[in-house]
Amino acid sequence: MASSTLFSMCSLKSESFDIKAINSNKEFKFNASNLPVKAMLSSDFMNSRLLTDVNLLKWGQSERLLRDRMQCHAVEVEKVPAYTMGKKFQLDDVIEAQQFDRETLNAIFEVAKKMENIEKKSPGSQILKGYLMATLFYEPSTRTRLSFESAMKRLGGEVLTTENAREFSSAAKGETLEDTIRTVEGYSDIIVMRHFESGAAKRAASTAGIPIINAGDGPGQHPTQALLDVYTIEREIGKLDGIRVGLVGDLANGRTVRSLAYLLAKYQDVKIYFVSPDVVKMKDDIKDYLTSMGVKWEESADLMEVAAKCDVVYQTRIQRERFGERIDLYEEARGKYIVDKDVLKVMQKHAVVMHPLPRLDEITVEVDADPRAAYFRQAKNGLYIRMALLKLLLVGW
Repeated sequence: MASSTLFSMCSLKSESFDIKAINSNKEFKFNASNLPVKAMLSSDFMNSRLLTDVNLLKWGQSERLLRDRMQCHAVEVEKVPAYTMGKKFQLDDVIEAQQFDRETLNAIFEVAKKMENIEKKSPGSQILKGYLMATLFYEPSTRTRLSFESAMKRLGGEVLTTENAREFSSAAKGETLEDTIRTVEGYSDIIVMRHFESGAAKRAASTAGIPIINAGDGPGQHPTQALLDVYTIEREIGKLDGIRVGLVGDLANGRTVRSLAYLLAKYQDVKIYFVSPDVVKMKDDIKDYLTSMGVKWEESADLMEVAAKCDVVYQTRIQRERFGERIDLYEEARGKYIVDKDVLKVMQKHAVVMHPLPRLDEITVEVDADPRAAYFRQAKNGLYIRMALLKLLLVGW
C-alpha cells in the first residue's frame, strides 16, 4: 500500500503557495508567486524548515515569527509519485493488472484527467503524431477496439486495424501468433491485441520489440478494462479505500472481474462480494490472492442483500461463447441474477451500477434512466484511460 504524505497550504507575507507530494526527509522545489523556494520537511512537521533565497525560517523557533510571517495548515493526503514530464513510462507492456501498484495507478489517473481535457478542449492534439498503432483482434469487439482507435486518433496518431483476425488473417492459414507479431511490429509502433487464449498477451510481449497492450485474452485478463473500472469508481464514488463492491454474473469466465479484483486489492479496507450461479463461481486463484492481500471477500446467493450493502454493483453477462457445446449449463446460469428497478430500490443513493458491456438482459433497460446507472459513463472513461496509456507507452510521462 502507498504511504501517506504531508501536504501543506501556506501563506508567506500574503503570498500563497502549495507544497505537494512531500516525503519525509526529502527535498522538493516549487514556486511561490515566481519566488524560487525549496522545502525540506522532516517526519515531524513542526521541526521542519523553510529555506528561501533570502533567509532561513525555522518553524517552531518563535511563535511570534511563525504567527507574523507564516500561517500553515497540514493535512494527510495520498502520496502521488513525482513523475517527471518526458520521463520513460516504467512499463514496457500492459499485460495484466498485477503490473500496477497504487502509486502508478494514481499517476495514470491524473494523466487520464488531462486526456479528458484534451478530448474536450484540444481536438487537434498532435501528441502522438507520427506514431502508428496496430489493433489485432482475434475475438469480436466494439468498445475496446473503437475506444483504442479513437484514443490514438484523438492524440494525432494513425491506426492499422484488423477485426476478427482469427478468420481474416494468416492465422486462418495456420500462422503462429509469434510470427504474426513479428510481422505486424514491422508496420507499427504499438500493438493492441485481443486473443481467445489465456496467456496469449504474454507470448506476444515476449516476442515483440514494441509495446503490447492486452485488450483481453480469453478468460484470462483485461487490464485496461480494470483500469477504467477503478477510474470510474473513483470518479463516481469519490474514493477507493473503504468501498464495498459486488461482482455479479459470470465470475468464472469474466476476465474483467478477475482483473478488477487484482486492482481493488491495492486499496485499503475493501470488501468484495461474489454473486453468481454455481456453474460460474469465481475461481480459487482470485480468492486466494485476495486472502493473501488481506482483502475481505464473501460469496452470496442473495443479490438484493448484497446490493443494499454495496457502493458498486458490477454486473456482467453470462458468456455463452465460453460454454462450448454445454448450452444446458449456459441456460441454467443465464437470467438468475438481473439488475432491475427492484434492485435499485434497495441500493444506497450514492451507489452505482457498472457493467463492462455488452449487456444482454442482465440489466433491464428501465435501469438506464436512473442516475446510478454508470455503465455508459464507464465506457466513455475507457477513452481517457486508453489515451493515457498510449501516450505513456509511446512518449512517456
